[in-house]
Amino acid sequence: MSGESTLIQELRALEAEALEAVEATAGADELEVVRVAYLGRKDGRISAILRRLGELDASERPAVGAEANRVKATLGEALDARGRQLEAAEEMAGILDEADLSLPARSRFVGARHPVTIVVDELWEIFRGLGFTRARGPETETEWYNFEALNTPLDHPAADEQDTIYLSGGHLLRSHTSPVQVRVMEGYAPPIRVLAPGMVYRRDTYDATHAPAFAQLEGLVVDEGITFVDLKATLAEFARRYWGPGTRIRFRPSFFPFTEPSAEVDVKRVYLDAEGREHETDWLEIMGAGMVDPAVLESAGIDSERYTGFAFGMGPGRIGMLKYGISDIRAYFENDVRFLQQFARR
Repeated sequence: MSGESTLIQELRALEAEALEAVEATAGADELEVVRVAYLGRKDGRISAILRRLGELDASERPAVGAEANRVKATLGEALDARGRQLEAAEEMAGILDEADLSLPARSRFVGARHPVTIVVDELWEIFRGLGFTRARGPETETEWYNFEALNTPLDHPAADEQDTIYLSGGHLLRSHTSPVQVRVMEGYAPPIRVLAPGMVYRRDTYDATHAPAFAQLEGLVVDEGITFVDLKATLAEFARRYWGPGTRIRFRPSFFPFTEPSAEVDVKRVYLDAEGREHETDWLEIMGAGMVDPAVLESAGIDSERYTGFAFGMGPGRIGMLKYGISDIRAYFENDVRFLQQFARR
């Protein structure tokens, strides 16, 4: 092996060794020691190899010199890069030393039930305690179940009030969950006591108090000897369990095609403030209710001479607005994390 080849191999081995040494440094002082050890003019190991050029023929010296310059350039770049890394690490260490690590970390948003879902579940727990069973039905209905079976002819003005989104084949999106009541009466013999929550659809203007799609919850009781007294007692007990023992209810005459007599139901809350003083809210409308019209019982195949019943319906969204002080129903649909975070731990 010629002297030229021997020195070039030594330079390349030295290069690999030096690069490992550079990466192993943990500070600026160690890095400077490595620089002097390999690139120092007097005692540097590359300089020591270059001092042996005199042992070579004149024709061999240029190749060794070129390789030495390449190795020196490579090591210089590696030293500079490692120097920048160590400087950045030192700056970060200084920042962490000055940081107040006692500050709480930024919390991530935790998924939660929607406020309307919370209200539905709360209402369901109360009515389950009163002996009700949960029932569901399709959101796509026929005109028969949505209107006619509920004593609402298609040419009746009451049908216009609940005009909804029509689909092909005589189907439509249900405008209330009352069709679930009809389906339950068709499928089961009395006694019946069900609660039917679900989404409904109407051609309403989207504003602070209305939405074209919203949740509704309706109840139905059918049995022998059911009277208006049972309706009022059930809703009064519900109101006391939901809003507190001081809650009062009142019934105002109204009209619904599928109940007779019919009523709007209002609540007045009585509560104590932090100092123990008693306060009353204004009367607030929460639902419609009434005795099931005999025509509705007969359309579902139930003997109206033997059985009677009552029904009621409310909007969980409206109940939630009253409970949580929400002024605009559109907040339920905007998916604003700032709004939804309030309910993350409820």
